[in-house]
Amino acid sequence: MWWKFKKHKIAMAAGVVLVLFYMSALFCEFLSPHLPLDRYTSYKNAPPQTLHFYDKESGFSLRPFVYDMKMKVNEQTFLRTFQPDTSKKYYIHFFVKGPEYRMWGLFKTDIHLFGTKDMRAPLFLAGTDDLGRDLLSRMIYGGRISLSFGVLGIVLTLILGLLLGGLSGYLGGVTDTIVQRSIDLLICIPTIPLWMALSAALPRDWSALEIYFGMVIIFSIIGWTGLARVVRGKILSLREEDFTMAARLAGASDLRIIRKHLLPSFASYTIVTVTLSIPATILGETALSFLGIGLAPPVVSWGVLLQDSQNLETLAHHPWLLWPAALIIVTVLMFNFLGDGLRDAADPYK
Repeated sequence: MWWKFKKHKIAMAAGVVLVLFYMSALFCEFLSPHLPLDRYTSYKNAPPQTLHFYDKESGFSLRPFVYDMKMKVNEQTFLRTFQPDTSKKYYIHFFVKGPEYRMWGLFKTDIHLFGTKDMRAPLFLAGTDDLGRDLLSRMIYGGRISLSFGVLGIVLTLILGLLLGGLSGYLGGVTDTIVQRSIDLLICIPTIPLWMALSAALPRDWSALEIYFGMVIIFSIIGWTGLARVVRGKILSLREEDFTMAARLAGASDLRIIRKHLLPSFASYTIVTVTLSIPATILGETALSFLGIGLAPPVVSWGVLLQDSQNLETLAHHPWLLWPAALIIVTVLMFNFLGDGLRDAADPYK
């Protein structure tokens, strides 16, 4: 399977991109030039800055720099705009000291991958929001929440799908009837309204961490049905095979037969199903947070960041607020490309 997967260049590239995304989420504190909640009140809704390597006065420079920004207010429309201030420029350095943070919540440090020597200098490569917070830093921090949400959600989905689908297919009878009718009930309910109802039922006095894990459980409870159907079909075709009968005659328990003999027989298909299910979980969290019934500020996720783009007038003047949507699109595409590659590699007839 690995040999066949390596020939799928798009899937390999998608895997590399996803690894980079998850590594950036893991080290988001170090990679971000600012803290996600730091406000720069003089630069509210500032546009993304451009990296420069050439200046009329000093000529070409190998070290990139950015210009300061001046705010101007249109006297007729009262619209605030920012113009580059070429009289002030700030060079970008690597491994600079910046705002202090706690890495992984374990130890304090103030070293950032890149930034300027002046901690209050305007370095907004992706612009700022209406409170003057750096959008690039918030997107990097938001990746930790959104990407981990997909992984944790699919872990619980995998456990429920394999367990219930395995028991349904192997035992049959009353167990199969109960599990399949439960799946039919969950499938016939529209997904988004069900998400909204369960999310709205979470207590509002819960902490951000409790709401996070509550939403993970909600998505897992709803999302296990498809995997359980696949597992049931596979086990129905394998439970009468000779190796299954031999294990049963040797005295192995039903759970051991399912866990040790049946599930590994179609592990490749399970991997493909899981890979293609992660984007749906990420999109679900994004949708609920965007609608305001999922995660909420001060939690930073890609869905929470997109709440600022609900106003069309805001988007008309501040289109950079849609950058989190681009990250979501790229992530979902990469998972789909990776799933396509795994599916082709797992197919024995290709």
